[in-house]
Formats: sequence, C-alpha cells, structure tokens
Amino acid sequence: MEKDDAVKENEKTNFIYQEIDKDLLDNKNKGVVLTRFPPEPNGYLHIGHAKSICLNFGIAQHYNAGCNLRFDDTNPIKEDEEYVDSIQEDVKWLGFKWVGEPKYASDYFDQLYLWAVKLIKNGKAYIDDQSADEIAKQKGTPTVPGVESQFRNRSVEVNLDLFERMKNGEFKEGEKVLRAKIDMASPNMHMRDPIMYRIIHKPHHRSGNKWCIYPMYDYAHGQSDFIEGITHSICTLEFEVHRPLYNWFLDQILEGDPIPDVRTRQIEFARLNLNYTVMSKRKLLELVQKGIVDGWNDPRMPTISGLRRRGYTPESIRMFAEKVGVAKRDNVIDVALLEFCIREDLNKKAMRVNAVLDPVKLVITNYPDDMAEWMETPNNPEDETMGTRKIPFSKELFIERDDFMEDPPKKYFRLGPDREVRLKSAYIIKCTNYIKDADGRIKEIHATYDAETRSGMPQSQRKVKGTLHWVSAKHCFEADVQLYDRLFMDPEPDGHKDIDFKEFLNPQSLTVISGCKLEPFLKDAKPLDHFQFQRIGYFTVDSKSDGKKLIFNKTVGLKDSWSKNSQKE
Repeated sequence: MEKDDAVKENEKTNFIYQEIDKDLLDNKNKGVVLTRFPPEPNGYLHIGHAKSICLNFGIAQHYNAGCNLRFDDTNPIKEDEEYVDSIQEDVKWLGFKWVGEPKYASDYFDQLYLWAVKLIKNGKAYIDDQSADEIAKQKGTPTVPGVESQFRNRSVEVNLDLFERMKNGEFKEGEKVLRAKIDMASPNMHMRDPIMYRIIHKPHHRSGNKWCIYPMYDYAHGQSDFIEGITHSICTLEFEVHRPLYNWFLDQILEGDPIPDVRTRQIEFARLNLNYTVMSKRKLLELVQKGIVDGWNDPRMPTISGLRRRGYTPESIRMFAEKVGVAKRDNVIDVALLEFCIREDLNKKAMRVNAVLDPVKLVITNYPDDMAEWMETPNNPEDETMGTRKIPFSKELFIERDDFMEDPPKKYFRLGPDREVRLKSAYIIKCTNYIKDADGRIKEIHATYDAETRSGMPQSQRKVKGTLHWVSAKHCFEADVQLYDRLFMDPEPDGHKDIDFKEFLNPQSLTVISGCKLEPFLKDAKPLDHFQFQRIGYFTVDSKSDGKKLIFNKTVGLKDSWSKNSQKE
C-alpha cells in the first residue's frame, strides 16, 4: 500500500514509532518488531477498532515487519464464530494482511493452565471459595486497602487438588475461582489478588467441551503476547493500569527460566472517542438485540460493517485514522472529520449520476412528442479518465420538487414562472406554466426549450444562473432511497450518569423515500457501488438490494450542513 506524505510525516512525529526506534537502537528483542491486533470475538468491530487496526498494521508496514491477528477468546458466554468471521472480513476490507493464520488465545489454554499450576506451586496463586460479590467487597477502594481472603493461605497441595478438580468439572459455576496472590494493599486495584480462572460450563466456539475453566482476560492477554513473540503490545490508555499486572504475571511464569529473546513491551495510546456516537460494544449489542437498529451492519452504527454498508471506503477510514493521529491523552473527535474524509475520497472516484428524490413532472411543450436524444455527460469532472456516458432526454422529464417555486425570492436561481435554467448536459428551458392538483400542490410544470443551447455545442454559450439535474420520464426507473442521519442527538449520548443513552436516540435517523426516479444507467448498479447524485450527495447501493429492486443509502451530503441545521433547531 502506497503511503502519502501526510502518512509519512505522521509516522515521524508519532511517539509510538519513536519508542520503537529507541528499542531498535538498543537492539532490544534482537532487532525484531512484531505487533498484533487482539480483538475479543464478542461483537463487531467499530471505528475505534479501525484506528487500532491501522496503527498496529501500519507499524508492521513501516518497519517491514509482521502483525498477528489474534482473537482473545477467553469467555465462551459472549463469543461467537459470527464475530470471528466479521472481524476477519473487516481487517481484510481495510486493506491489511496478518501473519500466517489467525491466532487464538484458546490455542494457548494448555500452556496457560500449566503456568497457573506453576504459580500455585510457587505460592503465587490460590483457590478462593467466595462469590464474585464477596471478593469485590473485600477489594476495598483506591484509598482503602483490601481485606485478605480467609482462603488466601491454603496449602499448595490443597490448591493444586482443588484446581485440578475445577478443571475436571466437579464444581458449579461461581463456586470457586483461582486468584493470584499479590498485594491486597496495593494502590493499583488490579494488583489486589485478581481472579485468574473462573468456572464456566459452556462449550467454547473452538475447544468445545474440553474446558470448563477459562482464564480471565488479564491473565491470558499478556501471556498470549509472550507466546507469540510480540515485541510491542500497542494498547489503549485504559490498559495502562493493567500493565503492572501483565508484567507481574510474566515475571512469575519466567521465574527460574532462561531470559527470553523477546519480552513484550506495552505502549498505550488514547482511544478514539467520536461525538454523537456510542462505542461500547455492550451498548451497541443492546441496540441490535432490542431491534432499535437493523443489525450490527445498520448504516447508522459506528461498526466497520455498518460504515461499509453505508458507503464508506477503506481509503476514507484509513485517511481518518491518519488525520486523528496518535495521542497520549483521551479526546473527542468531531464526527464531521470522518464525513470530510469520505467526501474527499468519493469526490475523486464516484460517478456523477442523475437521481430525483422528490419528483415533479416537467413537460417541454415545444419538444417533439416521439423524439429522444442521448446527451453526453462527464462521469466525473475530477477525473477525465473516467470518460463520459449518454443520458436520454425526452419531452417529459422529472425534476426535484424544491427546484421550482411559484413566487421565488430574489436570489432563488432555480425554476419559477418566466424564469430560465439550464438542464445539466442538455438545454436551457423557460417555465411557461404550471398545474396544481386539488390540494394546491404542484402537479406539472410546463416549459419551452431553446434548441440552440444544447450543452457542448458551439452555440450553447448563453449563460443562465441556475442548473438543474433531471431524468427522462420515459427512460427512468424507480428505486428506494434511505436517508441516514446521526443515530444520536446528543454529542455525548453515554456521558450522562443518570440518563439512559437510548434517551438521546434521533427519531429522524432514518428516512425511507420510495418512488425516486433514477437515470437508466443505474439499473445495472451492484451492491456497494458508489455514486454522487448530482446536487444531493453521495449514495451507495445497499448490500441488501436484490435483482428486483435497488435500494440506495445516503453516505454523506455534499457539504457539512448538519451542524448548521442542528444549531438552528
């Protein structure tokens, strides 16, 4: 993948690259760089994960190194193969390749178990019979030391026996856990005898019924990095307080062993927070399960699959990740930046087409009844190599209803009585009459055309201020258009302690328009094809379209008018 100058400049100033450069100068890990992207397969990836993907795989590309894709699948209650498949699809779609086959923390369950036994034998872990609630109460607070469990000083022999019996399925869920024996007075709450293993009597999506005890994420994560030889574990800031625990676990399992060639170093960066958006997978799952959205790939969702279905491109998301950059402090990014990136990308590559969303008939009264002309129009003025195509012109057309006003104001440059406009790539017309229905709604507009003003002809140089898009009534076809707005009306929908985030849902986040009139070229459009509807915005064929009827999703408008409109309201 070619890198532009902005990407290269970002890498020079990126503090993570600077830290890796120092490690290479010091010959740490024998000059090797290996990163990983380690999602939990308990939901679909969202735009925040996209930033992490671009960072981890970008580091690998920068250093001509590798990046693993590893699923930290330590909780069979929440995990599913559907999520595994979707994550792989998203990473590939973004344009990245991982080293070898995907890896799984579950691949290392046997080794993790043996290391847990080692900790028990060395007096560094014990079985606790208390419930999760009781353990939580004993942990204290950041300013009040915790209380040691009454089971903390069990003998090594008893702990080994109980752990073996836990593995063999002799106990119920919640009856016993394995805890690390560290320091119940530590100022770091994660060091207060954290749970290492719990009992879960549920089949695992990969290992089936082999195990009924499963390692906690904090125990499995760092060791999985170590097993794979990961040199740099790039994590978001919330894992900074977990780092001492990860290092403690590694110190214990390496005790008595030779110094390894590679020891993982964790470096934290600020996670991506986007306004008007919820990033919690738990809350996104709630939206899906309650039917508030049309699945994980609903175009209003911040998931990568939702953005893809809406019409976002891999290039636009990578551009967004680069513009956001890598910071050491959490901040909130304006969603308008993401919308800017997709506009920038689609402006260069999207074909310009004619689509009328709210049609009203326009009759060219002096145009021959049975005549049809095929007008040449550029596919994309930004890229001449995209060529031109022919669009049909006939006596009866459709234009947008709001492109006509009975009594237009002074600076209204569209169509009105006795006013002239150019029909794009066709002729200049002049309104001569209009007809209303019984409800006073404009039913039909009449106009005459000037045959000497055909677009592209030498004699067509006469200027008018307005240019309208249109479609031929005889040749167009109908399709549905889905107009998407932001899913939430509040810039921080999950930032209110006493208010449920769903209270801020935008009731106008989806508007479906049926009976839109589209030029015939679009009949052959395929799912996820991108277009610019002239003068309206960028649209993409919905992935759920079939051969019977096309559905177009609005990706983004031609300019950022949302914030202005919301301020007026």
